[in-house]
Amino acid sequence: SVVKELVENAIDAGATAVSVRIENGGMRSITVIDNGCGIAREDCRNAFLRHATSKITSSDDLSRVLTLGFRGEALASIASVSRVTMTTRPSGAEVGTKLIIDNGTVVSEEDCSCVFGTTFVVEELFASVPARLKFLKSARTEAGYIGDYIGKMILARPEISFRYESDGKTVYETYGDNSLLNAVFCVYGAKIAIISLFVHAN
Repeated sequence: SVVKELVENAIDAGATAVSVRIENGGMRSITVIDNGCGIAREDCRNAFLRHATSKITSSDDLSRVLTLGFRGEALASIASVSRVTMTTRPSGAEVGTKLIIDNGTVVSEEDCSCVFGTTFVVEELFASVPARLKFLKSARTEAGYIGDYIGKMILARPEISFRYESDGKTVYETYGDNSLLNAVFCVYGAKIAIISLFVHAN
């Protein structure tokens, strides 16, 4: 769920490249790097405040939703049960911002040198909430869940370059060339890709 929220935020930010790295099934650390629009310094803390969002004002809006993010409390929820380090730099900014939040408490906020885009590092997930930690599966199973989600996003958004690493091993890596065939090859391998039949709807 943490990976899903962060990846979808990256896509909403206009990222064309998203990198996901995990250690020990994400329980030790989750890193999500994107080249999206970044976050302005004055908005960094606000992004972690609890707030509700809604893009639906009428039934007609259901066919016009253009973003993935519906739940405004996602970052607040993640930061309340882990140690989050966010570095971000919007296009045009001379420096970036580094914000560290430990289980809901802001530890530091300072200028930093970083590339355009946003990086989230989530560490010690649920370490302070043992009751929730015990509901996690094994590291291998959790890594599999994350891999399954990334695989689906690769197929859904072939125009975005994805990279997924688990414990230092590259699981998926795509070029983001908008080729569905290449996306299928990446996720399912050559044997499936060469026998795939593509159906185009008019």
